[in-house]
Amino acid sequence: MPRTELTARALLLDMDGTLVDSEAVVRRVWRRWADRLGVDVNRVYAIMHGRQAYATMAELLPGRPMELNRADGRRLLAEETADMAGIVPIPGAPAFLAAIERFPHALVTSADLALAEARMAAAGLPMPRVRITAESVSASKPDPEGFLKGAAELGVDPADCVVFEDSAAGIAAGHAAGMRVVGIGARAAASSPALHVATLESLEVTAGPDGTLRLRAAS
Repeated sequence: MPRTELTARALLLDMDGTLVDSEAVVRRVWRRWADRLGVDVNRVYAIMHGRQAYATMAELLPGRPMELNRADGRRLLAEETADMAGIVPIPGAPAFLAAIERFPHALVTSADLALAEARMAAAGLPMPRVRITAESVSASKPDPEGFLKGAAELGVDPADCVVFEDSAAGIAAGHAAGMRVVGIGARAAASSPALHVATLESLEVTAGPDGTLRLRAAS
């Protein structure tokens, strides 16, 4: 049975689908790419969440040179950074970030820094001081590198960290890092997070006297 409560000393937060609803723009950009390459866009939509673009492309087109995937990935990041139409916060995200402001937390996203800053600003959300972006890692989720770097930056043992994620790739990365995961939204439910909520509105955050955060799914 999934838990209804977790404790943590630090939180590692994905962005897209977890704090920011960017689904509309992501689908627009990927549809244009799929049309250019003759790829079934439904195959793209099925696997694109949570990963850097080059990793998605490599799975869709296994024989394609990786340098082409990386170049296309950079173009997609630029297109996404120029398109903020429809960017809104995930319900409950502003209150959640306010509740954890004084506690160790980091953004761990497959976006690059420019896109992360643009989307967080468009959604009206504060940018965490510690952020692990695409430039910070050598491997995309589901590799755990980003989450392990986030824990190291915060100076907290991975076992004391809780990851917030919406995608299968992100949840797998959190598990591979030896961390517990709070899954956000319907997509996350199938990936066995330790705790699952529909949105951040459904999560209660309280702090103990020793600084430990208690995360509880609202009943």
